[in-house]
Amino acid sequence: MSELRLPEINRVTLSGRLTRDPDKRYASDGTEVTRLEVAFHRRVRSPEGQWSEQAGYVTVVSYQRLAEVCAKFLRTGSPVLVEGRLQMREWTSARGEKRQSLELRAESVHFLEQAPASGETPGVSVPEDPTS
Repeated sequence: MSELRLPEINRVTLSGRLTRDPDKRYASDGTEVTRLEVAFHRRVRSPEGQWSEQAGYVTVVSYQRLAEVCAKFLRTGSPVLVEGRLQMREWTSARGEKRQSLELRAESVHFLEQAPASGETPGVSVPEDPTS
């Protein structure tokens, strides 16, 4: 019997609102990194037929120019549509414990509301640099 080969697909599209202001930092090599905490909702029906909302939360990580634009124009409550891929991040805590988390690495972030009246328009999305 031949081995089943699965296609290597890692694609995520998610819409939601920021739960806090973007967290902008710099990596050790000077690359700009901005973390977004995004809440998303889903309507579900109980076995009794009642509808309710369930919330989920995901950390979105953006790099370089996309990180700069997200940090500049997004705030708590901003609605966004994020396209990207899942990535696993691993690190060792201060107590020496190995930790890991699953994050959404943004390839584009679409702002779903008008820009502030400052006259600046944040483009709808800024694609990630494919060389990184």
